[in-house]
Amino acid sequence: MYRISNFTDNDDVKVIASLGAFQVIEYQRDLSVDPATATTAYFSSQMNVKKRQLVCDLSKSPVTIQAGAMQWMLGDVNATTGVKGVGDFFSKAVRGSVTGESAIKPEYTGTGILTLEPTYKHLILMNTANWGGSVVLDDGLFLACESSLQHKAVMRSNFSSAVAGGEGLFNLSLNGNGVFCIESTCPREELITIDLENDVLKIDGNYAIAWSSTLNFTVERSGKSLIGSAASGEGLVNVYRGTGRVLMMPTANMPNI
Repeated sequence: MYRISNFTDNDDVKVIASLGAFQVIEYQRDLSVDPATATTAYFSSQMNVKKRQLVCDLSKSPVTIQAGAMQWMLGDVNATTGVKGVGDFFSKAVRGSVTGESAIKPEYTGTGILTLEPTYKHLILMNTANWGGSVVLDDGLFLACESSLQHKAVMRSNFSSAVAGGEGLFNLSLNGNGVFCIESTCPREELITIDLENDVLKIDGNYAIAWSSTLNFTVERSGKSLIGSAASGEGLVNVYRGTGRVLMMPTANMPNI
């Protein structure tokens, strides 16, 4: 038996989201400061720059997390590599090398509590049921998911233009029924959801953070010709074609902006 005090019941801690086995908590003020950092901490809190943590209730579901993300765990908690043999290890290693994600994502089971490292990024909880049971994530966004979800590496449709655009060739896909969490530089309040029905979305930059696996994702010239692309000043764009959903963060800070 255990009892936790001065955690989620602390008046400086707010539960801002809850879904499935996960809770997202947010520290309203940074109290671990000294005179040299107090001013920065104050204005950071006023501008929604706050520490957030993901809390996992393993009694609701086993969870799989990004390697190195665990901060503390309590109660009946068992950690495994999630590897089910040599073939499975090789498969995970290959997927990790092409998607930029950690090759081995630890899985935690039991009935206790698992809490991940604090971050200033925004923690977004989503359910694959809202994505037709399969969703593709942009590189490096995955933080945690219920272990019922299967991980796959999805290759972009056109190899050559992806290389020319400096994009990765593969993305991580989550498949099945379950809840997952991503780390975003953009808050949920500013995320735009676009539902396509046999249509096309073109985005200049990596502003899309998640999209349906049913969409055909390519990197293409913004114009019909090299001269047209050069004249528009856009060059290559990310193109999502077909029927499905795209989640976009248009207000995110990007390099050279």
